[in-house]
Amino acid sequence: MELLSIKDLHANVGEKEILKGLNLKINKGEVHVIMGPNGAGKSTLANIILNNPQYTIMKGDIEFEGENINNLKTDERAKKGIFMSFQTPEEVPGISVTNFLKTAKSSTTGEPVKIFKFKKELEENMEKLDMDPTYSTRDLNVGFSGGEKKKNEILQMLTLNPKLAILDETDSGLDVDAIKIVSKGINMYKNSDNAVLIITHSTKILKKLNVDKVHILVDGKIVKTGDGSLAEQIEEEGYARYIK
Repeated sequence: MELLSIKDLHANVGEKEILKGLNLKINKGEVHVIMGPNGAGKSTLANIILNNPQYTIMKGDIEFEGENINNLKTDERAKKGIFMSFQTPEEVPGISVTNFLKTAKSSTTGEPVKIFKFKKELEENMEKLDMDPTYSTRDLNVGFSGGEKKKNEILQMLTLNPKLAILDETDSGLDVDAIKIVSKGINMYKNSDNAVLIITHSTKILKKLNVDKVHILVDGKIVKTGDGSLAEQIEEEGYARYIK
């Protein structure tokens, strides 16, 4: 069943056109990967899907579960079930990890959080992600290492359990062990009713994932789609053949 459909998407940052007629379809149960050279529009795509106000749709449509969401605000899209993990997670002094996740969970579901069940699931997920349990009481991302920040993003994904998880270079700057844990978290989250869109420069995070489709994004358009072997080809050969 189709989850996300993007048709002829043109998008700008300020006056500059970044996406130039992008088409993409993601079904429930699938893992998609976006790769491409710097400046191709990968992060722009992620930000447009979640409606970062710095980016503007000039033409085209984004449909989520058959509904056009072009005019929905960021929080409205989040409530529909769209989640994004950031390249550089923000530090938020004064708000603990637990309180942030509890508030986010309540905001996206519209229902009060059952405290004991929530804390139990949080502790279990932190243990599986090899996170120090004391981090749950610390201010969100404040003083966290790069790896702990990225693990915390995956913890958010597991807690919120969205329908579509967009991971924008979540593997960036991570060592081999941290990448394995992030991959484990993705596999914990993944099921037949949700989908993952991974934006990455590296194939390391893909090694332990069952990837359905890899898309090559060049100059604002998807120029090639294939299976997981396409990512391996890019790792060996680069993007030269796809850049005009």
